[in-house]
Amino acid sequence: MLVGMAASATVSHAAMRQYSATVETSNWQVEKDSRLQCRLNHDLPGYGDAMFTSVASKQLNMEFELDMHLLPNRFDVAAVYSVPPKWMPGVAPKPIADMTIRKQYNGDLPQDAAWTMLSELEKGFWPTIYYQDWYNKYDKVSVALNASNFISVYREFVNCVDNLLPYTFDDIAYTVLSYKNNSTELTKYSQKRLTMIGEYLKEDAELELVLLDGYTDSYGGRWTNEQLSIQRANEVKDYLTTLGVPNDRIQLTGHGEKRHIAPNDTRESRAQNRRVVVRLSKS
Repeated sequence: MLVGMAASATVSHAAMRQYSATVETSNWQVEKDSRLQCRLNHDLPGYGDAMFTSVASKQLNMEFELDMHLLPNRFDVAAVYSVPPKWMPGVAPKPIADMTIRKQYNGDLPQDAAWTMLSELEKGFWPTIYYQDWYNKYDKVSVALNASNFISVYREFVNCVDNLLPYTFDDIAYTVLSYKNNSTELTKYSQKRLTMIGEYLKEDAELELVLLDGYTDSYGGRWTNEQLSIQRANEVKDYLTTLGVPNDRIQLTGHGEKRHIAPNDTRESRAQNRRVVVRLSKS
């Protein structure tokens, strides 16, 4: 039945209620453009919005979401096809995926189907979603994404995706920074980790709290070690405030040589105890 619906995409059908932008009004926009998230939006007059979204991650990712003004009132399955425009006579529609329709949720498709839809749009085809209307048993519905005015905005979107950070909030939310002996100088690896935190915080306005806990090994006097742990944490705090993190959202504690995580009898184990633990929290 779904194949038959797709085959009739270019044929007038009295029971098919169709939603799509016209060639003249087809509007594609990059709505979210940051190093944390990129979103490509397409307005569907009278129906809602079609959205392609990619977020900062270790892996390339993409999701399609059909944001509907009237959410489904039952479970169903929609068929997604790549449909040729009128100026491609004789070209048959191609199946892309089946999209699960869930009650009171927007429709969505995972990475492979989303990328296929984008590549079909790039070629001038119209990805079209077909389903039995859940509010009128006599109607079928088609929702088409118009490829007009797509290419230039799509290139902007691809550039945005290419510039996403290659890590997520969870990758940096708990970070242990290590230090050289009797120094406030970070190890090279920890310098990179702190740079990652800084790059993320420059993009994320939802940060609520930063907790900094400084520690030392047991070499030296207790008071000296406590002051060194505070100094290390303060330098991290100063770095974060220069990136725009409000001073009152950063809480700092210097523990000195307390709470060791390794023995202090070897150079390697002492190095583990010289640390500042960074914990990030956001809404």
